[in-house]
Amino acid sequence: MILGHIGARKGSKGVPGKNFRDLCGKPLIDWSLDQMLEHPQVDAVVVSTDDEAMYAHAVAKGALDIGLRPAHLATDEAPKWGVWQHALEAGQAALAQNVTAFLDLDCTAPLRLPEDIGGALDLFAAQKPDMVMSVCEARKNPYFNLVEPDETGALHVSKPLPGGVWARQAAPTVYEHAASTYVVDPSYLRRAETIYEGRVIPFEMPPERCVDIDAPLDFKLVEFLMNDRLNSN
Repeated sequence: MILGHIGARKGSKGVPGKNFRDLCGKPLIDWSLDQMLEHPQVDAVVVSTDDEAMYAHAVAKGALDIGLRPAHLATDEAPKWGVWQHALEAGQAALAQNVTAFLDLDCTAPLRLPEDIGGALDLFAAQKPDMVMSVCEARKNPYFNLVEPDETGALHVSKPLPGGVWARQAAPTVYEHAASTYVVDPSYLRRAETIYEGRVIPFEMPPERCVDIDAPLDFKLVEFLMNDRLNSN
C-alpha cells in the first residue's frame, strides 16, 4: 500500500497564498495532486493543510478525508518531518490498511514528470533504504567554486582537497537537496526525528524539473517553464 501525501499550508511569507494560486490554468497544488491521483503505483492520497478551501478541493478530487492539519503543525516553524508523521498515521487510520511506502510530493515543485515519481518508487523498492530523496547536481561545488572567508577575511575554497581542484569536472560530485519527491519507509518515519538519521539515498532529477517556488521570482520562472512545456506538446 503506497500512500501519497501533499503538504500545503495556508500561509506563505515568500509568495502569499502560493499553494492555491493559479499556475497556467489550475491551482499550484493540482499540478502535484493530479500527478499523484493519476499515478498507477499510488494507492491512496492525503493532503495535509490548514486551509479549509484547499482541503475541500483536495477531498473533492479524491484525497482521503483526514481532517485539517493540527494547529501546532501549521506554523512557519513546524518541521516537515512532524507533518509527515501525522499524515501517515491519519492516512493509515482512514485506510485501515498497512502502509508500506510513504510518498511525498512538494506542491511548490510542480515541474516533476510522472516518470520521476515512478523512478523514485522503483528505486525505493529495489534498494530498500530508509528514504529516497530527490536531488539534482549542484550548480556550485564546495571543492571548486564555493568559497568562505577565514578569520582574517581572506577567501578559501570551502572544502579544500590536497593539491587543489582546478577544473569543475575533476571535483567530487555534490548534490542539491531538491524539495520535490520523497519516498519514506513508514517504520523509519515513525521512529526517526529528522531526515538524515537513517540510510537516505539520492534520486537524481534534471535541474529544470527541480525548481522550488520560494519567492515571487521562482513563481515567474516556474510559470515560464511550464508554459514552455505545455506549448511544446
